Amino acid sequence: MQTRAYDNKPSTAKRMIIMLLAVLLLIGAIAGFQWFSISRMMANMPPPPAPTVTTTKVVYEAWQPAQSSVGTLRAVRGADLAFDVAGVVSKVNLVSGDEVKQGQVLVQLRDDDDVAALRQAEAAAALAKVTYDRAKRQLEVKAISQADHDNAAADLKARQATVQQHLALVAKKQLRAPFDGRAGIVTLSPGTYVNAGMSIVTVQQLDPVFVDFAVPQRDLGKLRKGQRVTLRLDAYGDRVFEGVLSAIDPKVDGDTRNARIEASVDNADGALVPGMFANVSVEVGEQDRQLTLPQSAITFNPYGETVFVVKPPAQANGADGQPAKPVAQQVFVTTGATRGDQIAVLSGLDEGTEVVTSGQLKLKNGTLLTIDNSKPPKNDAAPDVQEQ
Repeated sequence: MQTRAYDNKPSTAKRMIIMLLAVLLLIGAIAGFQWFSISRMMANMPPPPAPTVTTTKVVYEAWQPAQSSVGTLRAVRGADLAFDVAGVVSKVNLVSGDEVKQGQVLVQLRDDDDVAALRQAEAAAALAKVTYDRAKRQLEVKAISQADHDNAAADLKARQATVQQHLALVAKKQLRAPFDGRAGIVTLSPGTYVNAGMSIVTVQQLDPVFVDFAVPQRDLGKLRKGQRVTLRLDAYGDRVFEGVLSAIDPKVDGDTRNARIEASVDNADGALVPGMFANVSVEVGEQDRQLTLPQSAITFNPYGETVFVVKPPAQANGADGQPAKPVAQQVFVTTGATRGDQIAVLSGLDEGTEVVTSGQLKLKNGTLLTIDNSKPPKNDAAPDVQEQ
């Protein structure tokens, strides 16, 4: 029996397996070579430069607890003045920005007809007074009846009432200052016709001024009438205005759960103007000492607040002979109240510990540090309004 030649050839499946193994070996060899090359390249690469950070030392500072808010300035007394009647302006007795006194006539309407009617009523009243005095004397000697005397007395009262009526009409043609204060901008000129109720000029009493602000209901227990209040405004840079808490609203707003607070602030030079916004700080509680840090030093996480402290290197010099760099170490802390750019540290740090204040996103435990404090972050307990 003859054996066929194709019976001694390997099967197709075997050939495929052999080819697959050869390809895998080739790929493995190439991958191994690449890994070896990359490893050598990485081993020869210089280490990444140490990230640059700013640092500060934890120190104790005098800490005055304060309740901060944003308020609006309001005049102690202010009014937009208008006439009760319409008429033509005959005289303007002030210029914009004048200081005015209570009762001063600011604007006069044409009142010739009213003055004439007043003079007529005064003359009639004077005649009625003469008639009444004569009737009174005649009644004493029984020269006239009681009815004639009573008629003369009633006529006198009617004439006097008419005089008061005309006096009121004349007074309505005069716009007077209701209190001492500063007048606003005046745009009227003699000859201008004005309608009743049309705003003519504003008068504001500016010393002192009130500042209105709101605080959450949870903080109401810290506030008392007479507490010291300080104001800062972006218009005046570092200048601080002082006042006292003058009133606390007896109810809390049902929508916001905030209470309205009023403070009185001295304004002898008139620098504060109603309507301005101000940063308000009310001193609450007793002053104490707290460990403080810039708020930028704290990393707030769901699992707690952390900071990176600066640890000295294990060796004085590195492998290149240069001074060794310090390293970062993450530490958990407990924080307290804030004021301006600062935050109080209640636990986790000791006084004098050096802490990273910026650049924390590039750090982890053991990271080498390059410290550059030429431009430190803000650390002001009472920054200007524009800085916040």
